[in-house]
Amino acid sequence: MGQGKQSGRQKMINLMYLVFIAMIAMQMSKEVLSAFGFMNEKLTENNSTISQRNQEILDNLKMKSQEQEIKYGKLYETAESVNILSNKFINYTEALKTEFKSYTSDAKAYETMDKADDVDKYFFAGDGFTENGVEFIKQIEDYKNGVIKLVGNNTDQAKIIRERFDTSDQGGKEGEGKEPWLSKRYEGFPLIATITNLTGIQTDVEVTKSEIFNNLYSGQMQSDVSMTKYEAIIIPEKTAYFQNENFKGKIVLGKVDPSLKPEKVVLNGKEIPSSNIKSGQVLLDFPTGRIGENKIEGEFLFLENGSMISIPIKSSYSVIPTPNDAVISADKMNVVYRGVSNPLTISIPGVPDNKISATGTGLRKISGAGKYMMNPGRGKEATITVRGELQNGKVISKSQKFRIKNIPTPRGSVRKEFGYVKMPKSNLMISSVSCILPDFDFDLKLSTTGFKVKVPGQATVVVSGNRMNEQAKRAISSATAGDVILIFDISSELTSRSSYKIKNASAVSVEIQ
Repeated sequence: MGQGKQSGRQKMINLMYLVFIAMIAMQMSKEVLSAFGFMNEKLTENNSTISQRNQEILDNLKMKSQEQEIKYGKLYETAESVNILSNKFINYTEALKTEFKSYTSDAKAYETMDKADDVDKYFFAGDGFTENGVEFIKQIEDYKNGVIKLVGNNTDQAKIIRERFDTSDQGGKEGEGKEPWLSKRYEGFPLIATITNLTGIQTDVEVTKSEIFNNLYSGQMQSDVSMTKYEAIIIPEKTAYFQNENFKGKIVLGKVDPSLKPEKVVLNGKEIPSSNIKSGQVLLDFPTGRIGENKIEGEFLFLENGSMISIPIKSSYSVIPTPNDAVISADKMNVVYRGVSNPLTISIPGVPDNKISATGTGLRKISGAGKYMMNPGRGKEATITVRGELQNGKVISKSQKFRIKNIPTPRGSVRKEFGYVKMPKSNLMISSVSCILPDFDFDLKLSTTGFKVKVPGQATVVVSGNRMNEQAKRAISSATAGDVILIFDISSELTSRSSYKIKNASAVSVEIQ
């Protein structure tokens, strides 16, 4: 437009065109500057929202670490370290923004923040960087390397962080080689663009924090719900079954988490010692209690979000009588004795005592689980019938016959000696005559009611009670050494005042010395 000879009119047209272009450029420049300012405002607002959300996640991790230190303690330590590094770097960049905003009289007058000289002087010196420029790059590198060290050098997250905070040389203009990152991003840029760029770095820091916090928290959540944390648990409908009965129950998946430790476990009114809570399991060790069905009731108490959460415990188990090492029964020894109270123990394995009933002639229940007494009457056999109600409501019944035997014949004794005895006649006169049941299963006490005495050459003397009367003593006094005095027809009765008649005891022969 400025070449060749031009008319005045043409020169005026050209000048107006140049002014028009300048006016358009000026207008566009102001719009771009304002756009940077508005973008900076929006980024600052978003950063505040992300920062608030990050703090909420961090606070939640802190609470979890206090409630479940084993599971969340290390996670919170990592998150807190990331937070400290991030806040330090954000504070540094905020100080830079404050410095750059001081170069203008009004930080909101974006259209006037078009100068680049002040920022260039701050970061650049000739073809190199000022101390401030070197420090800026160092701050970025320190933050990047510090965070990568916390999340792990070889993780996908570390790769993203390296790219996000890359300060390596950047590709230059077309046909030129690479140029330093700081020059590429900040040299010659308007002031408002530099401030917005710094706010963008702060956004990158908040986003990095958010990603790390969420990965730590959600990673643990994912681990918690992983199927590798579960094992199959068989829960029977009841804890004791009888032969030929169908097994009934269910299979559930139970979570196995060694790091999970309740604040307290209460079972049947008693707190379980903390030493019994290991590897996410509560080890139980308590007396089984009475025979029959017993209940297990209690609760798990967990601290969650500052409140105590209760998980109820409810179950039951059966106690059956403890068996002997071996059960040996003599087929011919089902015997009860007439005239005495025969103790019996009657039970059904797996059935509580209050669900068992036993009947039989002369049978009665006494105190104690399964304890009975039987006083058989006449006849040669006694039948006992036992009925029991199982947990499923089914009733079982069984009968057992017992032979009835009389109390065996007692043995007569003088001075507790049996059969053939030697003693002076003076001792015999003052000795008592007794009846004894040796090797009998019952400890019966017999009282001698009378006996007969036969001295050689003398008439038989009948004595009442258990000691010699005067007539017997006179007969014994006539005996000489070597004579054998016979004591026979020794009668007795039970001291329990039973009406049962005891057979006469065997005779005792006494040789006079």
